Amino acid sequence: MTQAADNFWVFGYGSLIWNPDFPYERREIAQLSGWARSFCMRSIHHRGTPEHPGLVLALDQNPTATCNGVGFLVPPQHQMVTLALLRERELISSAYLEEWLPIRLQSGEQVLALTYVIDRNHVQYCGALSLSQQADILATATGQRGHNRDYLAATVHHLQALGIEDPDLTWLWQEVEASKG
Repeated sequence: MTQAADNFWVFGYGSLIWNPDFPYERREIAQLSGWARSFCMRSIHHRGTPEHPGLVLALDQNPTATCNGVGFLVPPQHQMVTLALLRERELISSAYLEEWLPIRLQSGEQVLALTYVIDRNHVQYCGALSLSQQADILATATGQRGHNRDYLAATVHHLQALGIEDPDLTWLWQEVEASKG
């Protein structure tokens, strides 16, 4: 496992997959063990409001889970700016924790990657919501960055384009789409 100055990896599992907003020199499908992608974080900024919170994806610790996402290798000359941008974006409400976790790249290489995971002790954590409850929220919430349904759609479509299966997200998308009628 490597984490050197020239080896700055970022693990994307949600919007970072389709909107990294930072320069990278390599992008590879990657796997993170012990964590599950989940709509377990209430969004009061980007995809909801304090009065009507939306949901955003977070990584929730689960020893039997594996999350497939994308590893991004950030070039050395962009590392400090990228770190600052990611902190501004991801740590807006301190519900995420910044961790360096081992990911396995599709090539077989194992590297440490900057990863944002949910703080289960934070007031925005909502890991006990059923998929039906999540679908109801995703169908109606809106925040500074737009509709919650658009966030879900972009994530599902980009995961599918990468060949990454996520049955829960696919089910949620089908439910949200059906609710439009």
